[in-house]
Amino acid sequence: VQLQASGGGLVQAGASLRLSCAASGRTFSTYAMGWFRQAPGKEREFIGAINWSGSSTYYGDSVKGRFAISRDNAKKTVYLQMNSLKPEDTAVYYCAAKTIGYRVPTGYDYWGQGTLVTVSS
Repeated sequence: VQLQASGGGLVQAGASLRLSCAASGRTFSTYAMGWFRQAPGKEREFIGAINWSGSSTYYGDSVKGRFAISRDNAKKTVYLQMNSLKPEDTAVYYCAAKTIGYRVPTGYDYWGQGTLVTVSS
């Protein structure tokens, strides 16, 4: 599966932004999808993931309560809704796909190219 993330940009602190990750291939609905981010000079951080059907999500502690992941299997797209953005949310955001274990933040098989989110204070 090929992944294409989009929707990044420059926003002010407190704003909201929704990222999209469009997938190609016929098996999108069988994959768990995750979102990650990497800030300059920092390691990649797990944001959260959603299971194949969209019925369950799992989030990392740093974004819990502010970010939400959803998916539309008919559109082969997964979304990351980001609310109450902070300057420390500035990073390149990546989507990724794996076959099993959406609650495990490792073992992703496919990665998108990333989209930059910049939050100004």
